[in-house]
Amino acid sequence: MNELFKKSALLGDVWILWVLLFASILSVAVMIDRWRIFRQNRIDFPAFLEKLRSLLDQRNTEAAQSLCADHAGLEARVALTGLKNFHRGAASVEEAMKADLVLGRSFFEKNLIILSTMGNNAPFIGLLGTVLGVIKAFHDLGVAGSSGVSVVMSGISAALIATAFGILLAIPAVIANNVFQTRLKRSVVNAQSLIHLMQVYLRSEEKPAKAAHKHEKVVA
Repeated sequence: MNELFKKSALLGDVWILWVLLFASILSVAVMIDRWRIFRQNRIDFPAFLEKLRSLLDQRNTEAAQSLCADHAGLEARVALTGLKNFHRGAASVEEAMKADLVLGRSFFEKNLIILSTMGNNAPFIGLLGTVLGVIKAFHDLGVAGSSGVSVVMSGISAALIATAFGILLAIPAVIANNVFQTRLKRSVVNAQSLIHLMQVYLRSEEKPAKAAHKHEKVVA
């Protein structure tokens, strides 16, 4: 077993660099994909909210549905789900919107775990490469003797590239993940505000209806 580990260590940092190269390509691919998704689903939420409130004040749910259908974004999707379930009552609307919010959030979070993993672990992978490179360098020193000092020094300097590569990979991954997570949290908060807004309008409509129903019973 020791011999197997020794042979693996003496491979040096080369294979670690290939792992980091593959990880960097994967990380960039995820960044581009998520940037495209978030860009396609941008929404001017204050303007959208103002128009939606105006239509709900007018009790014009059909126009409100058309407004939501014409807009991209998690907020518009959740609002459209609520409007389609208006006839079912406040409780059903709330549950339907919450369910759609969960599904929408999972769609936007897709593959962000890759960026988080890269940001947290890439420096350690690079450090592993450096350690393996140093082990190989000292092994070469033992084989070559004092005449191989310059070769060993160049080997150690080359091994440090793995750590630098790992850090270089981690920094943009962390930044991108934070940016995407912040945008997603903002969209989720906006969508939750729409859920509460729908409840305000629905419950305000239910109260007069219940009062009228009680009045009819009294008259009867």
